[in-house]
Amino acid sequence: MEIKVNFLENQRLEAKFDDFSVITDQPIRYKGDGSAPGPFDYFLASSVLCAAHFIRVYCSARDIPTDNIRLSQNNIVDPENRYNQVFKIQVELPEGLSDRDRTGILRSAERCTVKRVVQNDPAFQIEAVDHIDEDAGALLMSSTVADATTWIEGKDLPLEQTVANMTAILERLGMKIEVTSWRNIVPNVWSLNIRDAASPMCFTNGKGASREAALCSALGEFIERLSCNFFYNDQFFGREIANSDFVHYPDERWFKPGADDAVPEGLLDDHCRAIFDPDGELRGSHLIDTNSGRRDRGIVALPFVRHSDGETVWFPSNLIENLYLSNGMSAGNSVAEAQVQCLSEIFERAVKKQIIEQELALPEVPAAVLDRYPALVEGIKALEAQGYPLLVRDASLGGRFPVACITLMNPRTGGVFASFGAHPNMGVALERSLTELLQGRSFEGLNDLPQPTFSSEAVTEPNNFVEHFIDSSGLVSWRFFSDRADVEFYDWDFSATTEEEQQRLFAILQAMNLEAYVAVHEELGAPACRILVPGYSEVYPIEDLVWDNTNMALDFRADILDLHRLDDAQLSALLERLEESELDEQMKVLNLIGIEFDDNSVWAELTLLELKLLIQLALGQLEDALDRVEMFLQFHDNSVARELFYRAVHALLEIELDNSLVRDDFLRNLRRMYGEEMTAAAVGSVDGNVRFHGLTPTSMALEGIERHQRLIESYQKLHQWRARHAKRQSR
Repeated sequence: MEIKVNFLENQRLEAKFDDFSVITDQPIRYKGDGSAPGPFDYFLASSVLCAAHFIRVYCSARDIPTDNIRLSQNNIVDPENRYNQVFKIQVELPEGLSDRDRTGILRSAERCTVKRVVQNDPAFQIEAVDHIDEDAGALLMSSTVADATTWIEGKDLPLEQTVANMTAILERLGMKIEVTSWRNIVPNVWSLNIRDAASPMCFTNGKGASREAALCSALGEFIERLSCNFFYNDQFFGREIANSDFVHYPDERWFKPGADDAVPEGLLDDHCRAIFDPDGELRGSHLIDTNSGRRDRGIVALPFVRHSDGETVWFPSNLIENLYLSNGMSAGNSVAEAQVQCLSEIFERAVKKQIIEQELALPEVPAAVLDRYPALVEGIKALEAQGYPLLVRDASLGGRFPVACITLMNPRTGGVFASFGAHPNMGVALERSLTELLQGRSFEGLNDLPQPTFSSEAVTEPNNFVEHFIDSSGLVSWRFFSDRADVEFYDWDFSATTEEEQQRLFAILQAMNLEAYVAVHEELGAPACRILVPGYSEVYPIEDLVWDNTNMALDFRADILDLHRLDDAQLSALLERLEESELDEQMKVLNLIGIEFDDNSVWAELTLLELKLLIQLALGQLEDALDRVEMFLQFHDNSVARELFYRAVHALLEIELDNSLVRDDFLRNLRRMYGEEMTAAAVGSVDGNVRFHGLTPTSMALEGIERHQRLIESYQKLHQWRARHAKRQSR
């Protein structure tokens, strides 16, 4: 994690990371103002706070209340060497705990990350640099051996060379990549999380059978998501980019909607139109992109090559963002390698969806076949030794698809996790199933898995597939666990040279009468591609284009960001549009309008329900506001401070709307209950003198929204690189 430091007045310092700011000071005796803890004080507190966190994790998993658990820490300083210290943490446990839980709680405190890092004798490297934001690759390259040559199945270059190449690309872009976590809880199963230090919203996960393989996976995913603009999906690009010559790619095209808002000629082909608009309901306005919001410019579309005949077909960027998420995206050492990975993932997800929705039971992979892959077997046995039974199954549906499945069962909770993997080589597909199963997970994380169900409606509900796509946390049918398989085991193998694997996977689609559309991006220096298979590889239902399109943001974004500047007539019009939209009132505003508000702001937790409530207060619609504040207090998932504010508002509304009550009779005790500041804010909100309490004023210029500004700065690096690359190509 990158932490940047600013020098403030006198001895005060500010450390900034993610959306947080930490202020330190020095005691008065050291010429400070004593206004905040010193840097070493934070260090001391971090160890006991970290121990307390792991104690809470242990207790939460076992429904043990933490109300009567207390911790204290003292650091005992060696009088002869003040840098030699003993950290003594004492834990007070309530009576009635079993010996097993008392031991478990103390052992959980031992897992404190701060303690383990300190005990591991960390190294500190202090150096001068010309530009602090330009050392993009240093944090990654230190974890690989530059002259090693590790080859694995499915990669056209050694892992070390792949890491070096991809790191160099990110460095040229000015992306400063940092590793935020590593996981290796069983042999031959590694995962990690990396992110852009300057824009933490841009992150990826990697997995593999080794540290280097996992790092390659994470870097490849990072470059694929840059190349395909996935990090910025559904997000507002800001006015500067929206008004640029191009918004997404230099070769994009803009189409004006036809008469009566018809989808214009030149977009899509007949095959796609039949799939995306079966009932003739799709309009041109449905296809305006969310990122620029340039209705006046029309529909921005991107070129894809139809695989069957090489013809270019123009796909609206809006359609891609609404339906496909990251499905069918990959980067590789070659175009063929990237496309093999793209197609493998498309089959993995489509087959997974078919198996889950049809509640199919799969055949087990025989032990004799598993024995071909000893590293995989070692990882499986290590998990089972921890008490997690695994089912290793063939998901090829009779040898038709290169897909495997490993399912974990958690006897502690009854939860299950069906993890699928795909690749032309069965061993790689099985390995991906196992590494996907544990990607970013601890053993405690396996306690959150859902239980299987006999409800067919629950597993076939469209959102269940979306949950499976995002993090495999969706429901699985009990029928899936039957020993009576619905298909026979098939000892399949689609592997060959990378180019031959590519052809074989495309041939599967062709045999199913499916058309593939391919976009290849090589401007960053590594081949990346996106493959769309209409009617097969969508993540969200196609009808979302009409009924749940993300460009509904365009109806609300400007007014919500300009909320503090709207007059009563404009506020009334906004409230009316929100009511007529029939959107879920628990939807967060940031998801509606495509803005990444700072994590620790009221904006970040603002729901449509709360927004409507604040508008009603501003307009003096007190009876309607009372109904909504009651709904907020019943269903909210907000901070304690926000709840107290609305409890004060609720009390004041009840008083105001009851003719038998006088507000002045209650103000003294309201102030005693909620404090002077909170009560003043609530009174002002009810009277209309305070508008939108807690929401910092902003606008379409996004002032004060640092998190989104960092996201735009990240995209600007990519945008400028593409502009320069296009200029070089045109010479």
